[in-house]
Amino acid sequence: MKILLAVDGSAYTKKMLAYLATHAEMFGPNNAFSLITVQLPLPPRARAAVGAEEANSYYAEEAEKVTAPVVKFLKRHGIDPKIIHKVGSPGELIAKAGDSGKFDLVMMGSHGHSALGNLVMGSVATQVLAHCGVPVMMVR
Repeated sequence: MKILLAVDGSAYTKKMLAYLATHAEMFGPNNAFSLITVQLPLPPRARAAVGAEEANSYYAEEAEKVTAPVVKFLKRHGIDPKIIHKVGSPGELIAKAGDSGKFDLVMMGSHGHSALGNLVMGSVATQVLAHCGVPVMMVR
């Protein structure tokens, strides 16, 4: 199976990874894994003030902070993932990556907000579910 793991460095990502590790019969190293992390874009004025090179360096550093511990964890379990860094709307870009990358499954942790919480705050998980044509597995 080709699996896309959406990671953000939160406790919910850790729960998803723990689930993955405890279900090695389904999610073992015989699958192909990719990690995706999405950074929110800097405001246009801030990006203009620091310059494109500095902004891109910032995005890369922030993505590395999120992905490095996940890669280390997965390598301990015999998994060597590919890494995808994006900048933009997380829900939209995760869904697009799942579809365009021809993944069999998108796996992510969920904060588990109520329906009212999703309406008021929005939810990356809700956006991914709404826009992704690939099966999505939420771990709470």
